[in-house]
Amino acid sequence: MAVLVKICGITTAEAADAAVRAGADMAGLMFRAGSPRLVSLEQAASLAARMRGRVRLVAVLSDPTDEALAAVLDAARPDMVQLHGAETPARVAAIRARFGAPLIKAVAVAEPADLAGIGAYEDAADMLMFDARPPSGATREGGHGAAFDWQILRGRRFSKPWLLAGGLTLDNVARAIGVSEAPGVDVSSSVESAPGVKSAEMIAAFVSAARNARVGAAA
Repeated sequence: MAVLVKICGITTAEAADAAVRAGADMAGLMFRAGSPRLVSLEQAASLAARMRGRVRLVAVLSDPTDEALAAVLDAARPDMVQLHGAETPARVAAIRARFGAPLIKAVAVAEPADLAGIGAYEDAADMLMFDARPPSGATREGGHGAAFDWQILRGRRFSKPWLLAGGLTLDNVARAIGVSEAPGVDVSSSVESAPGVKSAEMIAAFVSAARNARVGAAA
């Protein structure tokens, strides 16, 4: 099965077209305050309309209120919502019950103990994402270009599909997939020429590298 690829932090029509042209499976629109990839509701509506039906649209939020989430869902009409904050399993389940949107729950990982309570998130979410724990003093949860020890995930089996994120680049994504056995990957900052500015060439190269990787191959 081909590795799933998500390009996150789409902010322009050019980046949207590049993700589609490269064959990405998913495209993320960022609604997390403080991110250089933050889009307004108006931008999101335009970008979503441009990509709809060509990739799976993902709205990325951190600890959203019901009101904020409702506004995003109304403007962007995403296929999925990614919760990238400190949402508890109960909060994830409550969002899913109220809004009915398929959910991705991002989990910060730095050591094996971080997966101890993953079962509760598997029950509440439709997909998981394992991202590197933010560095000390960080003002946002992701998009730092940091990686974690992919061996933590090797041999683990989860009841829901999952994505690997954090520090993935054109040069290491094949090794990351081989080591972690990830069925999907998420990338943002390493396919940019400047913070928040996506490169069509980098996107295409990353998607190609991920597609050609072998899940479970020796590192």
